[in-house]
Amino acid sequence: MSEQARIDKWLWAVRIYKTRSIASEACKKGHIVVRDRVVKPSYTVHVGDVVQVKKSPITYSFKVLKCVENRVGAKLVPELMENVTSADQYELLEMSKISGFVGRARGTGRPTKKERRDMDSFIEDAGDFDFEEFDFED
Repeated sequence: MSEQARIDKWLWAVRIYKTRSIASEACKKGHIVVRDRVVKPSYTVHVGDVVQVKKSPITYSFKVLKCVENRVGAKLVPELMENVTSADQYELLEMSKISGFVGRARGTGRPTKKERRDMDSFIEDAGDFDFEEFDFED
């Protein structure tokens, strides 16, 4: 194993991202930080570097123990990296789980109970409307 590897390949190899293209995309979007700077997919990571991965709502931190560019089995991952994410980040994750749908844009996904009640009352009110009052034919 070498002393260095491309960051996108390393992220994929240690199973932080499911595919290398997703890892590259995360780099391009600025979700990967090494030594306090946003890195490109071609950035070379070295043993001892701390890689910060922003996955909403928290930022994970991983210390590079070994550099690999080929995907490894899940059982071997602890030999390649160490999770050094701070406790306050995990507290933030728990708070977001407790609070429910964080960041869900209005109108996307399934309706909330309140939105569902509003739709039902709208449909009930529309049922009382008398369309025979209007002459639609010319």
